[in-house]
Amino acid sequence: MSKSITIVGAGLAGLVLARVLHVHGIASTIYEGEPAPTFRIQGGMLDIHDFNGQVALRECKLFEEFRSIINMGAEAMRLLGPEGNLIGEIPDDGELGNPEVLRGDLRRILIDSLPAGTIQWDRRVASVSAIGNGTHSITFTDGSSVHADVLIGADGAWSRVRSYLAGTSPQYLGTVWVETFLQDVDERHQRSAELVGGGAMLAMEPGQGIFGHREAKNIHTYVVLKKSLEWIESVDFSDRKSALALVAEQLREAWAPELLELVTEGDTAPVARPIWGLPLGHKWNRIPGVMLIGDAAHLTPPDGDGANWALFDGAELGKALVAASGDVEAAFAAFAEQMLPRSATSSVEGYQSFEQTFGYNAPLNLQKMMDSAAAGNPPR
Repeated sequence: MSKSITIVGAGLAGLVLARVLHVHGIASTIYEGEPAPTFRIQGGMLDIHDFNGQVALRECKLFEEFRSIINMGAEAMRLLGPEGNLIGEIPDDGELGNPEVLRGDLRRILIDSLPAGTIQWDRRVASVSAIGNGTHSITFTDGSSVHADVLIGADGAWSRVRSYLAGTSPQYLGTVWVETFLQDVDERHQRSAELVGGGAMLAMEPGQGIFGHREAKNIHTYVVLKKSLEWIESVDFSDRKSALALVAEQLREAWAPELLELVTEGDTAPVARPIWGLPLGHKWNRIPGVMLIGDAAHLTPPDGDGANWALFDGAELGKALVAASGDVEAAFAAFAEQMLPRSATSSVEGYQSFEQTFGYNAPLNLQKMMDSAAAGNPPR
């Protein structure tokens, strides 16, 4: 391909795109705002689905590397009441239909699969503008800039490329997840280790709850709360003990001490994760030479599918560019024809799933999920 391919964002979507292009002998450059791949913890566990995420990893020729990072047994799920009583349990069936991996491990194998220099670290995008003749200028926060013939925005929720296309900004959905880690739990937090088990544990009341996930020797705890942005900004999350105690106090009475310990005994300072999403039906302008993928294109609240569709987007766009033999607009049109209706449907499903799992009717919805699983219809 004679035109240079520029990708903004070294998340899962951008990395898969670059990898699929590389597999087919096409070079690309990724500009990433973070200074290094280990700059921060890259989220928690991801269940990689066999119908989208795993398909993408096969296109990357990285399926065996993916299998090497699977957390065996982590597909198990336990549902508890706020008193700590076991309501239902879905065992890990061992079939690896939706195996769990750490996002950081998955990102690492994708980064390692690219030629040196493909990713330009510490290049945070400030703005994107047109400079004529179908070329686009990317200006970075350090004042430098580059020109791009082909520009793909894989830059997540607050995409600068989406802004260039006059796309809609995300909206706060009224829910915050506050996360902390319990470390070395088999030795230091044995009661919590037994409570969570080898996979995930969810205890919900209407509009609030505690979600724990086993990650190697640690437990990743999330507290789900319906709170305003003003409340989030008022909390000093750097004061670990006080902040964790305050977060626990937001839960209604009658929560079992062993559940609250997943919060109050956290070994790391809590981090607030406000939940944002793009409005259903949102659109952006099509400008020749520019496309969006992943959360930049279709950010929804976390429902287990976002990372999978990001992986799939990257692979499908890469395949389209390879097949088009240099006709970028034909590739973009073919990709958008499939991606836009698919993401519209998955976004509706994502909002519904998030509300069913973490909304005001969550306990009843989760009980139905467990009953369905017991009847031989496990959730995807």
